[in-house]
Amino acid sequence: MIVCPNCSHQNPEGATQCESCYTPLPSTTQCPNCGASVQSDASFCGQCGHNLQASEPVIMNESQNTPPPLPDLPEPDFPPPLDFDESAFDESTFDPPESTAFNSPETPPPLPTPAPSPAPSPAKTQLQVQVASLLHIQTNTELSLPQHLAVIHIGKPGGPIPPDIDVSGFPDSAVVSRVHADIRVEGGIYYVEDVGSSNGTYVNHNPLLPGNRHRLRGGDRIALGKEDKVTFIFQMA
Repeated sequence: MIVCPNCSHQNPEGATQCESCYTPLPSTTQCPNCGASVQSDASFCGQCGHNLQASEPVIMNESQNTPPPLPDLPEPDFPPPLDFDESAFDESTFDPPESTAFNSPETPPPLPTPAPSPAPSPAKTQLQVQVASLLHIQTNTELSLPQHLAVIHIGKPGGPIPPDIDVSGFPDSAVVSRVHADIRVEGGIYYVEDVGSSNGTYVNHNPLLPGNRHRLRGGDRIALGKEDKVTFIFQMA
């Protein structure tokens, strides 16, 4: 079954659109290393940590990189040079006028000093950037989500993928897997998905199946593991 990330409706395998809210469903594939079901755009397998994006470099044909030959351009047809008669510009025949503006003995008045232009006023419009965070309910601790990451790994140290959100210091963290869940950011929208944890991930008390993801909204409750021991509230500020 494929759980809709928008309304949590369970759809049959192979469905591309939610039967309840018509939201496009994420596609899944199998890990080539261990065969576990993972999302098709996932970077790593949540079961074995295999890099799903590794691929052999594509060698392009040299003929595709060779630009086409340039056409032969005709020689430009320039006009013949003009004949210059130096006798027409004899200095002895040049008689300048007695009084010109350049021979005036008077000193021209100084130019007025321009007034300094006022400094530009600072822009008043400021862009507001939304900051997402997780509030740990059991200890009332707020964890800000990194803004420069498209995929935020949640778990504990020691696994094949180091966690960006380390929960090993919270009470009852034994129920959390080393590679437990991911939060993805796409176009300013946050999604959470389970990446093959041992005790599962729950959103608003509903289990999140591996390979499916849920669109997060402010106030959503995320529980890592069973019995609601390690629980976070998703917040947008």
